[in-house]
Amino acid sequence: MGDRRTGGAGTDFTARHDTVAAVVRQWRAVHPELDTGPMEVIGRINRCAALLQQAEDAPLRRAGLSRPEFDLLGALRRTGHELTPGELARETFSSGAAVTKRLKQLTERGLVERRGDTRDRRVAHVRLTGTGRDLVDGILPEQLAYEKAVLSVLDPEGQSELAVLLAELLGRLEGRMGSMRA
Repeated sequence: MGDRRTGGAGTDFTARHDTVAAVVRQWRAVHPELDTGPMEVIGRINRCAALLQQAEDAPLRRAGLSRPEFDLLGALRRTGHELTPGELARETFSSGAAVTKRLKQLTERGLVERRGDTRDRRVAHVRLTGTGRDLVDGILPEQLAYEKAVLSVLDPEGQSELAVLLAELLGRLEGRMGSMRA
């Protein structure tokens, strides 16, 4: 990413005044010998994620859905076919128990249907109902519009650079975490 110390209209990003900057200043006062650089990156990623999650969930709340429930419905919609609860857990990075609980609630609301496997009674297949598909298709444009508005504070080049850097970080973390689990 290029030098982002100034951001249009003379804004100087070197004198940061966000909540993470305050935390970093406090730690530097207590432990000036420690490199707080990683905290500046990870802390800001975590803070951005928390703020985005709070605001982004507004359309979901209006639809009576939690973020994890929408993630399950979204996984079924984007894959376009039935999935087992285990496959849904992998698709949504959730535990099997959490998926089972959410599927029960979504089934009761008529958003998904479960069907037993003809060869193995222990296996269930889950699919969206028409109501579930319509709900996802109705919410998704609102979610994307919100995300576009949030990112509009960055110019298109900045958005692209950020996406590349985050993809690199995520790819390396997923690779490292996967090898640590093996």
